[in-house]
Amino acid sequence: MKTYLVYNPQSNNNTGEDILPKLKEIWRYKEFTLVDITSTTYAEILADMSDDDELLVTGGDGTLYHLANGVDGDNLTKRIYFYPSGSGNDFWNDVKEGKPDEPLLINDYLKQLPTVTVKGKTSRFVNGIGYGIDGYCCEEGDRLKEKSDKPINYTSIAIKGLLFHYKPTNATVEVDGKKHHFKKCWLAPTMNGRFYGGGMMPAPEQDRLNTERTVTTMVMSGAGKIKTLIAFPSIFEGKHVEKTKLVSIFTGKHVKVSFDRPVALQIDGETVLNVTEYEVNSAV
Repeated sequence: MKTYLVYNPQSNNNTGEDILPKLKEIWRYKEFTLVDITSTTYAEILADMSDDDELLVTGGDGTLYHLANGVDGDNLTKRIYFYPSGSGNDFWNDVKEGKPDEPLLINDYLKQLPTVTVKGKTSRFVNGIGYGIDGYCCEEGDRLKEKSDKPINYTSIAIKGLLFHYKPTNATVEVDGKKHHFKKCWLAPTMNGRFYGGGMMPAPEQDRLNTERTVTTMVMSGAGKIKTLIAFPSIFEGKHVEKTKLVSIFTGKHVKVSFDRPVALQIDGETVLNVTEYEVNSAV
């Protein structure tokens, strides 16, 4: 039996290879075959594997996004393990608390994933869709990465965006056929898990394995920049949901969010620019 160790050298600010010695020590009794995912595809990897081989994937939430869209999670015949080595690791914080001691079997987490359609392209997602200032943060973070190898402080980007750069929109949020309208919308994410953005918890009650496979949409709207800025830090503890004049929570299987002007959007940390709407569908 072989363990195909798949890594992304570009993850965690281009330090993705640094985790390999640690994984080899944790599973020192395994026979590893190293695979750089930037030079192949998951379909090609799985085709090369024998019946009793297994897959160990390491990286961040973006790595998981590409994994979810590179395999058929509902019909996997190989065991797939994951070990976090990204900068945010929101998936790991959702399903496992504390620092990782060994890889986690994730086959169940790749089943019945929701899909999002943006600009005519449909993909599965693992953690969530960020739309509003969270999408702006990813857009700005990508811009900064092009200029420097320094770690990106998304919290700082969000605060500066709230104060100076990001302008709220009017939004329409349709959940299972019922429409809701919002003015001064700052955030409108739809979540499969609880966390995104490296520790923010927009949907503290969301269970990614709930039997109905519903998702949670959170809307932060209605206030000016100062009141929103004061409330914003509470999202890191999930306490923002108590601010019912600012925050609305919806659960459902079909979600469509539309803004009255194009803004950036992120899917598990992957940025899409100039988006006016997105649509999420549950797998069930």
